Order: sequence, then structure tokens, then C-alpha cells
Amino acid sequence: MVKPQVFTVTINATPERIWPYIGDLNRHDDWSPKPFAIEWVSGEPNAVGSTYRSRGYLPQDKDHSMEGTVVSSDAPKRFAVRSKDKDGEFVNTLELMPQGGQTTVTRTVEFPVPKGAFVVLVPVLLPTVIRPAIQKGMNMLKAKVESSA
Repeated sequence: MVKPQVFTVTINATPERIWPYIGDLNRHDDWSPKPFAIEWVSGEPNAVGSTYRSRGYLPQDKDHSMEGTVVSSDAPKRFAVRSKDKDGEFVNTLELMPQGGQTTVTRTVEFPVPKGAFVVLVPVLLPTVIRPAIQKGMNMLKAKVESSA
């Protein structure tokens, strides 16, 4: 079992200024360290229950496709999606907590239980590739929001 991974960044902005980057899945490419694109399949974009298809980068697949659903959209506090591929289900949750004039953004990523060769690879890839890439995206979110004053 892969323990959920938690990432944080403190941004010099209010949750309301950050929310457009968090609560609009199409804007996640603005702060992704690798190419990322969304195609809405059903429902109103970014609304709970809406479904999408994403294309993005994973270490084993540079053009990885996933199917997903928006499971939470509570502006400007929390946005979460559940996506799946042949390896299982992933849940990404972004939460915004105001602290004075700053906001701490916490991203929690739940991974599927690894199968096959990934049972051995995940313990190596998680600290060396996956965690640094996700934290880089969080840092890019901070830079993007703070530069868009």
C-alpha cells in the first residue's frame, strides 16, 4: 500500500486569488512541470460529477491518458478529482487554508496499490522522481499566482 503523499506550499495571496488556478482543471497545465491537457467528457466543467479525459506525463509514459471525475469543488477551499487508468485509481485533493494575507495550499495524492514491477519501482521512484515533480508543480503554482498580482 502506498501511503498518501502530502505536499504544501505557502502562497502570498488570498484563497480567492489562488482558486482560479486550483478550481479550474484546465488551468492546472499553467503550473504543471510537464505537459497536461484536459478534455471534458460530460457535465459542466469543474462541477462535482463532471467527467474528463486527461493526457499528461508519468515516469513510464510520457503521453499518459486517464479518465476522471470531479469529486469536490468547494470554492475557495477544496478541489478534488478521482482519476483512473489501467493501474488503478488516483485521488488528488487540493485544500486552501488562509493564514493572514497568505494561504497554505496542501495537495494530497492517493496512489493505487502498485502491481507487477511497480511493487519494486515505486519505493525508488516515489522519493527520487514523483515527489520532486509534484513539489515542483506546487512551487510553480506559488510563482504563477504571486507573479499575477
